Amino acid sequence: MEAILSKAENLSTMLRMKTVSLDMFFDRKKVVDAAGKANRRNLSKAGAFIRTTARSSIRRRKGASAPGSPPSSHTGLLKRFIFFGFDRGRQTVVVGPMRLNQKAGTAPAALEHGGSTVVIEGLRRRRRRRRVRIRARPFMGPALAKEAPKFPKLWANSVK
Repeated sequence: MEAILSKAENLSTMLRMKTVSLDMFFDRKKVVDAAGKANRRNLSKAGAFIRTTARSSIRRRKGASAPGSPPSSHTGLLKRFIFFGFDRGRQTVVVGPMRLNQKAGTAPAALEHGGSTVVIEGLRRRRRRRRVRIRARPFMGPALAKEAPKFPKLWANSVK
């Protein structure tokens, strides 16, 4: 019986484990910094992919596009002024058309979701404002939907 007890004591002595803090295994600040850097890089890539897809969906032509399809670009401004930016505070990326220097009207939002906006027509002396109703011609939402399946691959093995 004593032999069994001594073996049990030896076994319990061998199985005792010491708890060790995680600081001994890796530098926490380095890991957090590497993850933040990878997140910024990958969100910026995702923003660039969405911007490229949105720009390529807008065709340059004279006529209006059909409701439900991406809008036509008559002057090229809508296509040229789609940007993306990384927001460090919120750790997000914002992609969309930039508001031009206009006092009235919200044409890009009206194109994406439908609604009304103010259109200025005529030359300097004969300018007149006219409110027009626009049916939805989404271009940002479909660009996000098209690029979304690629996003998980961006984050795979990104922290090194």
